[in-house]
Amino acid sequence: MTGHWVAVASAEHVRRGRAEGFMQVCHGKATPLKRIKPGDRVVYYSPTVTFGGKDRLQAFTALGTVRDGEPYCFDMGQGFRPYRRNVAWAQAAETPIQPLLETLQFTAGKPNWGYQFRFGLFAISPEDWRGIERAMGATSH
Repeated sequence: MTGHWVAVASAEHVRRGRAEGFMQVCHGKATPLKRIKPGDRVVYYSPTVTFGGKDRLQAFTALGTVRDGEPYCFDMGQGFRPYRRNVAWAQAAETPIQPLLETLQFTAGKPNWGYQFRFGLFAISPEDWRGIERAMGATSH
């Protein structure tokens, strides 16, 4: 059964992962990535443009399908060795979440809709995935 996930990272980090074909979550932790399986679909939500920045974005910034293989450690230098998964990213437009808040099951009617994003990775319904995919105008992933 295909899983559908929302991952959270700044847009600058998502754009790098999209360009290089990978994803990272929760500051490079391996455990959350082990919940995701090859063939699962992932969409990134970016609260900000830059990591730790106050440049609010609140948009979905990438979506794709997890490729075969397990999470792997990558040496980024200076002692930072995050875990990654490879992803086939779709062509998709970065899309603000605001117009979708009342249509997505995981946000509709929730005044504190942003709370769950604090976990860095969470499952969503296939219906929500399709709604986000349509909103982003995604093609072939």
